[in-house]
Parts: sequence; C-alpha cells; structure tokens
Amino acid sequence: MNSKWLDYTTLTLVIVGAVNWGLVGFFKFDLVAYLFGSLSLLSRIIYALVGLSGLYVLSMYGRIIAVGEEGE
Repeated sequence: MNSKWLDYTTLTLVIVGAVNWGLVGFFKFDLVAYLFGSLSLLSRIIYALVGLSGLYVLSMYGRIIAVGEEGE
C-alpha cells in the first residue's frame, strides 16, 4: 500500500504545528487562532489533525530503521 500521500500530508501538518508553536513561544502569537478564531470548531479540528499527524509521524521512525536494515 502506497502511503506516500499520507506521509506528505501529515508531515506538512506537523510542520504547520511546529511553526505555530514557534510563533506562540517567541511572539505569543497563535496563527491558527488568528486565522480561524480562538477555539472555534475549525481551529479545534486543525489542532486535532496536527496532533494526530504527530502521532502518525512517530511511525516514520520504525520505517526509517527498517529501510536502514534492508541496506545492510
């Protein structure tokens, strides 16, 4: 099963989340809340998708290790 599209989508969402947290940490500016409203339904969906994407990206560690072992 080709999960490349899912990998790219979740990686993009994780990057969006990381940038948003960087903005919060450095400037106290929440870009998602600014764009979609503070804890609006859409904001909460985006936060949830970013969180789920972070959990999915954890699986990349296992795949990276598996690819490294194939080359040995």
